[in-house]
Amino acid sequence: MNIAAEAPALYRTIRAMDGQIRESGLDPALLHLVKLRASQINGCAFCVDMHAQEALEIGVPAQKLHLVAAWRESPIFTTKERAALRWTESLTHISATGAPDDDYEAARAAFDTPELAMLTVAIGAINMLNRMGVAARLQHPIREGG
Repeated sequence: MNIAAEAPALYRTIRAMDGQIRESGLDPALLHLVKLRASQINGCAFCVDMHAQEALEIGVPAQKLHLVAAWRESPIFTTKERAALRWTESLTHISATGAPDDDYEAARAAFDTPELAMLTVAIGAINMLNRMGVAARLQHPIREGG
């Protein structure tokens, strides 16, 4: 299913929101880590591939990307990245977590209120995009050497 072709006005709106998130002032590397982690949880291979590739292109170290799924056990992540990844997991698994107060407080301690609002919107947006990607059966490209 080609959602962009079948619902073009809605798709343009979603892409515009994604563009505003990219221009929000949040660190692009942090955004890619958040998008990568949510995409891993949601099983969207297309999005996992895209965000890993885009993160590499802006200079995020490959080792950090390899460790996103095990961020709690790795010292490579900053306090701010840890808070963002924790909030990402909490909101992505919201039916199971209920977005616990301690996850919120950790995010609130690492981000000012406008940043936390933007981060929360970014997490919601990637979850929506993951669901669309999985529903549409998007396939990631196979790159040379892949």
